Amino acid sequence: MKVLLHICCANCALYPVKNLQKRGIDFVGLWYNPNIHPFTEYRMRLEALKELQDAWRLEIEYKDLYGLKEFVQRVVYDEENRCQYCYTMRLEEAARTARQMGLEGFTTTLLVSPYQKFDKIIETGYMLQERYDIEFMGIDFREGWKEGVAISRELGLYRQKYCGCIYSEMERYSRKKSRKQ
Repeated sequence: MKVLLHICCANCALYPVKNLQKRGIDFVGLWYNPNIHPFTEYRMRLEALKELQDAWRLEIEYKDLYGLKEFVQRVVYDEENRCQYCYTMRLEEAARTARQMGLEGFTTTLLVSPYQKFDKIIETGYMLQERYDIEFMGIDFREGWKEGVAISRELGLYRQKYCGCIYSEMERYSRKKSRKQ
């Protein structure tokens, strides 16, 4: 079986890559994350994935799109539902790309993070499975979160401090500021 693995960042890819390899599942990675802002953050995450690709000799396709304007236009005035839009946008590209490549399924590294809305990701993946007639592998990778963090530190990969969008950046740093006060 060969699937497409949507990769949100190098750190979140570590455990899912090991898990898929352990299961004997062949995969192609896909970088498609126009939600990540600002541009400097987008670039650091992209470069970290390229470092991992070189170190682990991974096959990864890159849809290098810094989509600040498009992302903000889609979520403005509906910021509370931004995560759903973000999951749908990225997983839809993964399903479409997997289908175009003739792969048997798709999944995402978003399923490793305890900070993501796991049930929403799963629901979105299965909805897109039906729409694109391609299997969504809803694997709960969260058990490997700590292992991935340890591997990331060993490899010296750039470790981001927030999910990715400008709203998550604001929330992360405003919480930090209010804790200090």
